[in-house]
Amino acid sequence: MGKRHILFILSFFFILQSGSAQKGFPILESAKNSLNYKGNPAKAEDRNSLAFSDKGAWFAFGFLDTSNTQAGFSGPFLMTEQNGVWLSPSFVSLQLTDENKNEVINWKNALVNQNSYNSHLEQQFQNEKVSVKQQLVYLSGHSALQKTSITNKTGKAITLYPSYNASLFLNDLKLSDENKTLKIVSSKSTAIGYIQFLNSNPVIEITKEGYKAQTEKLTLKPNETKEIVVSQTYIFPQYSWQKEKETIAKTTFNTLLNNTQKEKENLLAQLIAKKKVIYKDNIYSDLIAKLELTLQNNTRIAAEGLKHGGLFPSYNYEWFHGFWAWDSWKHAAAVANYDTELAKNQMRALFDYQEPNGFIPDCVYRNNLIEENNYRNTKAPLAAWAIWQIYEKTKDAGFLKEFYPKLKLYHDWWYKERDHDQDGLCEFGSTDGTLIAAKWESGMDNAVRFDDSKILKNAEKAFSLDQESVDLNSFLYAEKNYLSKMAQVLKLTKESKDWQDESTALKAKIQAQFWDASTGWYYDTTIDGKSLIKIMGCEGYLPIWAEVATPEQTKLMKENMLNPAIFNTFVPLPTLAANHPKFKPEGGYWRGPIWLDQSYFGINGLEKYGYTNEANQLAHKLIHNADGVLDKGTSIRENYQPLTGKGLEAYNFSWSAAHYLMLLLEDK
Repeated sequence: MGKRHILFILSFFFILQSGSAQKGFPILESAKNSLNYKGNPAKAEDRNSLAFSDKGAWFAFGFLDTSNTQAGFSGPFLMTEQNGVWLSPSFVSLQLTDENKNEVINWKNALVNQNSYNSHLEQQFQNEKVSVKQQLVYLSGHSALQKTSITNKTGKAITLYPSYNASLFLNDLKLSDENKTLKIVSSKSTAIGYIQFLNSNPVIEITKEGYKAQTEKLTLKPNETKEIVVSQTYIFPQYSWQKEKETIAKTTFNTLLNNTQKEKENLLAQLIAKKKVIYKDNIYSDLIAKLELTLQNNTRIAAEGLKHGGLFPSYNYEWFHGFWAWDSWKHAAAVANYDTELAKNQMRALFDYQEPNGFIPDCVYRNNLIEENNYRNTKAPLAAWAIWQIYEKTKDAGFLKEFYPKLKLYHDWWYKERDHDQDGLCEFGSTDGTLIAAKWESGMDNAVRFDDSKILKNAEKAFSLDQESVDLNSFLYAEKNYLSKMAQVLKLTKESKDWQDESTALKAKIQAQFWDASTGWYYDTTIDGKSLIKIMGCEGYLPIWAEVATPEQTKLMKENMLNPAIFNTFVPLPTLAANHPKFKPEGGYWRGPIWLDQSYFGINGLEKYGYTNEANQLAHKLIHNADGVLDKGTSIRENYQPLTGKGLEAYNFSWSAAHYLMLLLEDK
């Protein structure tokens, strides 16, 4: 019997055992509230709380905390505008009054619970008169639907007068009533907002602060429930509002919510079925749901300059509202485990901007009036790895055929533009001749190994650092092997062999130039290859991940990786050896903190050489000792303090979630 059949039977059993509390979705129920979305936005730029989104939408919502006196969801947080701003504390906020215009319920005192799921948000209020349940679920990348269910708890009929109102944080908006639809136009965004009160006949008033909308009165018999559904749409002009409006009109809220729950339950069940055996406990299933939700919150559909969908590094950080090359390769490799189309599009999003010479820009944005695409540098070549990861999940030879020539062009670019002395070993560099952009190209912006680096000119718009980097050449070695596999699938036999020959030659060069037997580590070297730059950092174990190291070298490197004084810290595999004088575990960025991509490469590399127990020990510490990773509510961070486990830098970080996910799953 297969894993998925067993999982289905177990799920069915749990449903029978748990009754209505599980609502037929045991995985979603177990993983609820994995991220804390509570908070009251105090201003447009407030980033103190997280926000929930789905379907790639460019807007998100959260929960107002108990100090608030409104009944609605916080937001929306608009990523359609600037670098992400809150439109309002709560733009669709319900008020309930009686025939004497008295408040029927004090929301501040009536809150019962607030629960978030991978599928939706919901909250419950009640007093002696009424019970109010609000649910929010996404219909598409353009629209979310919010349903309010009001139940009469008294023994007699009551009449209620529902209304909505909001005050705005933004002063660049024009609100108008367009055939009983509230229209929102911004001078700082091409996206247009539309708020529809779907099953009522609203009277909309535009106010100085925002708007008011009085909906039809509700008369409820004892124990009777009536519903109000409001749609919120924020749509870019490349999409059709008319079609979206028609789709909304055909949608039944309960059906939409149920279908979304089924989709998320099935998605998570498929991921959980791929767990490594050592992660059989339910805490790891809940972690998988949290990781998927982290990636979900960062997913955006195509919009304006971003011609394909993909993932932000973190929507919560102001300057991460774009797609980065290095991040994208990593996101795609992880997302391929559950959404292969999104993974494919994440790769396409950067290759949409590939230049004729093969160059891929470092990052691209939706709107270049906010931020310019960065052509000053590219990022380390992991694209072929990501493409192959997607192929292994899909067996889509057409996808390989689409990308193979692009990958060849990108791979060849390195040797034309970043091999200063034409010795077959490349250097990180920049297109503008600046040292800072050359360091960015490595992805390890302020790594100690670059402290004394200088810039060299290769050609017009082509500059190299005066050192050859072991990680870069290990990545290029891996790329040759992946390109060889792709050529084989595409029946390009000669090209496949040529790639193999190139990888064999490069392997010999890497082993000869970068290895230091006295310390059992790989290091960068000077441009002439004669002197090691003996800074022991995470780049030194990339030859294990790329499978370029010999078994004897790997054995020695393993000892360094397992040494508590060097790399086996409380949270393991810091970016700089812990015994180095410049080790800075907090605030050091690439001078000590834990970056999940690098830790993953080290652990995955040990697995490839048969050191499974050692890899599992490091992975266990990485999961259990990093602050909040297994806790409910705490978000996944950009990096972690290696000695204490403290979370550092950006919240809700995609590539951290991506690599945790890949650590938990079987590498198939």
